[in-house]
Amino acid sequence: MEDSKVPLLTPYKMGRFNLSHRVVLAPLTRQRSYNNVPQPHAILYYSQRTTEEGLLIAKATGVSDTAQRYPDTPGIWTKEQVEAWKPIVDTVHAKGGIFFCQIWHVGRVSNSGFQPNGQVPVSSTAQPLTPQLRANGIDEAQFTPPRRLRTDEISEVVKDFKIATRNAIEAGFDGVEIHGAHGYLIDQIMKDQVNDQTDEYGGSLENRCRFTLEVVEAIVDEIGADRVGTRLPPFANYIESGDSNPKALGLYMFESLNKYEILYCHMVEPRMKKVGEKCETSYSLQHMKDAFKGTFMVAGGYDREEGNKALVDKHADFVAYGRWFLANPDLPRQFELNAPLNKYNRDTFYISDPIVGYVDYPFLESSTWIPTKSIRYHLVK
Repeated sequence: MEDSKVPLLTPYKMGRFNLSHRVVLAPLTRQRSYNNVPQPHAILYYSQRTTEEGLLIAKATGVSDTAQRYPDTPGIWTKEQVEAWKPIVDTVHAKGGIFFCQIWHVGRVSNSGFQPNGQVPVSSTAQPLTPQLRANGIDEAQFTPPRRLRTDEISEVVKDFKIATRNAIEAGFDGVEIHGAHGYLIDQIMKDQVNDQTDEYGGSLENRCRFTLEVVEAIVDEIGADRVGTRLPPFANYIESGDSNPKALGLYMFESLNKYEILYCHMVEPRMKKVGEKCETSYSLQHMKDAFKGTFMVAGGYDREEGNKALVDKHADFVAYGRWFLANPDLPRQFELNAPLNKYNRDTFYISDPIVGYVDYPFLESSTWIPTKSIRYHLVK
């Protein structure tokens, strides 16, 4: 198959990084980092999904001990965590991959059981979250009513993001992605349906975006804009975090981010709509791409056909794949051959098993694949 027929497999220069294709491993919470420390089985997990000059984004990684909500999610605020990340990152680099660490703070999406000394979570509001149905469709996640961050505490949270960034670079990551999406702390502060602060971080659009931009500025000052990405969802309403004017929010953020000249922005398209066997999307983020001057990445249920179309239509520069990359460790190779994909099993997304549903998804037989110039794949079995 010629490269021109598979836009997802064409090369792209993103700042200092020369990438061989446009298929990105999306950051995926897997809950297999015991006691918030990455485990050796993550070496194989990320290694399996590494392509030469391909981009991977590590699972959401906590910036502090107050940033936690889900069991066994990784952190990067302690020396032990940094040392645990090093062999994982080294393996990705040994195979020619480019590896970014997504850093986050969950804010009010937590409860006292996950907080140091049983304290209550922090947020831009004291409004509690309603219980959320867990992935198994049976149990409910409960949330402790949060407290509003005091004005004098904001700078400490910004510092947590900065230190986490410094630690990520020490661990060997090529850069960081700031998680400003999915109803977590940054998203909470930006969205007017959650933020009811009355200081300089609440009220107006400019005030609500101030914290995010302070985090961006601190991280850019630490490692340079050419190693910084961010994930934003102005149109999403994850975990009760909506906004009354998401378009204005998104455009304001992009105008502001352009001043920092960060490397990329990662946007979540509203989930694709199934029409028969096809996926359809209205490309609701097109005006956001037009406004942003850096590399534009999209995610949100894309398949091979829709991913290729998004690139041809200049709706995106990259497409991030989560569930399909989870279940198909050689996904770029699968896309090259247009081969049938493994089905993912939701029941094993968030279990502690280091093998099942984690590193046991099968590869295509190597004898069926002839490498092309567009992509060079390292097979791990």
